Amino acid sequence: MRKMLIKSLAVGAAAVLALTACSNDREKSGGDTPAGGKGFAKDALIGVALPSKTSENWVLAGDLFTNGLKEAGFQSDVQYAGASTTVADQQAQITAMTTKGAKVIVIGATDAAQLSTQVAAAKQAGAVVVAYDRLITNTPDVDYYIAFDNFKVGQLQGQALLDGMKAKKPTGPYTIELFSGSPDDNNSGVFFNGAMDVLKPEIDKGNVVVGSGQTDVKQTATQGWKAENAQSRMDSLLNSTYNGGKTLDGVLSPNDTLARAIITSIKGAGKPIPVVTGQDSEVESVKSIMAGEQYSTINKDTRKLVAETINMVKTLQTGSDPQVNDTKSYNNGVKVVPAYLLPPLIVTKANAAEAYANDPKLSPLTK
Repeated sequence: MRKMLIKSLAVGAAAVLALTACSNDREKSGGDTPAGGKGFAKDALIGVALPSKTSENWVLAGDLFTNGLKEAGFQSDVQYAGASTTVADQQAQITAMTTKGAKVIVIGATDAAQLSTQVAAAKQAGAVVVAYDRLITNTPDVDYYIAFDNFKVGQLQGQALLDGMKAKKPTGPYTIELFSGSPDDNNSGVFFNGAMDVLKPEIDKGNVVVGSGQTDVKQTATQGWKAENAQSRMDSLLNSTYNGGKTLDGVLSPNDTLARAIITSIKGAGKPIPVVTGQDSEVESVKSIMAGEQYSTINKDTRKLVAETINMVKTLQTGSDPQVNDTKSYNNGVKVVPAYLLPPLIVTKANAAEAYANDPKLSPLTK
C-alpha cells in the first residue's frame, strides 16, 4: 500500500520503463551525477529558498543554514518566501540565485508544482537542485530530495491517535475527525496517506468512525497551513456534527500549529479535549503535551536535517555523489528522485524527557 500511495503521481508506462532501465545505475552511484561530477570552488555560493515562516522549524532552518554554510566555507543566500499564498516570491528568489551563480540551490518549496521553470533554468546554468523537506513535483530537474521519512510520520501519527484513544477508552468504536495540510505542499498528501495506511483498516472494520464523513484529503485540507483555517474548520465541525451528545474521541492533526488551533476551538466550545496528534516538536505544543492536552507530536530534529543537507553540499563540492538511501519511493510525476531520509520519532508525555534529552530548548520543558 505504501508504494501505491507514495507513487500516486506516477507517470505513464513508457516513463516507468525508462526509469526502470536506469534504476540499477542510480542504485550503484547513489543518484544521477547532476553537475557532471565536476565539483566547484570551496567558497562557492549556495542558495537556500525556504517557504514563509509558518512554523518554528522553518525559522530555525534559516538560521542553521546561514551559520552552517558559513562555517563550511561557503557563501550563502538564504531567503524566505513572503507571507502571501502565492509562489511568486520563491520563483523570483530562485531565479536570482541562479543569476548570481549559485552552485547548489536548496529548496523548501512553497508550492511543489509551480517551480519547474525556475529549477530548469537553474539546471541549465549548472546548479544542483536539492528539494529540502518537500518534494518538488512535475519536473525532471530535481537532483536530490532530503527529508525525514514523511510517510512514516503519517503512520506514526495514525498509530498515536489509535493508541491515545484506547488509553482513554479501552473499547470503541471511536469517533474522529481528520485534518491535513496545505494542498500546495506535496508533503500534505504523504502525511495523510501514511496516517490513513493505519487508520483506514480500522475505519473499514467500523472500529473508527469519521463523524463528519469527511475522509478525503481535499475535504480535510488546511490552506497555507494556517492556524486560523484549521480553527475555523474545527468550529464548523463542532457546530454541525457535535452540537448534540456525540463525543469526539480524537483528531488527526498533521502538525503542532494546527493541533493547538484545533484544541483552542474545542476548548472554546466547552467540550472535553480529545486525543490530538501533531508534528514538529514546537515549544508550545511540548508544553501542551506535558500539561496533558495535546497527546503527541513528532520529533524531526531540524538541526540534523540541515546538517545532513550541508554534508550533501560538501560532497557535491568535491565532485562526488552524495549518499542516498531511497532510490525507489519518491516519484515526482516525471522521475524518481534519489532521496536521503532521516527517521522520525513519535513523542508523547511518556517519552518526552528521553526524546528531548539532548535538545537545550525542549529538555527543560519535560522536567
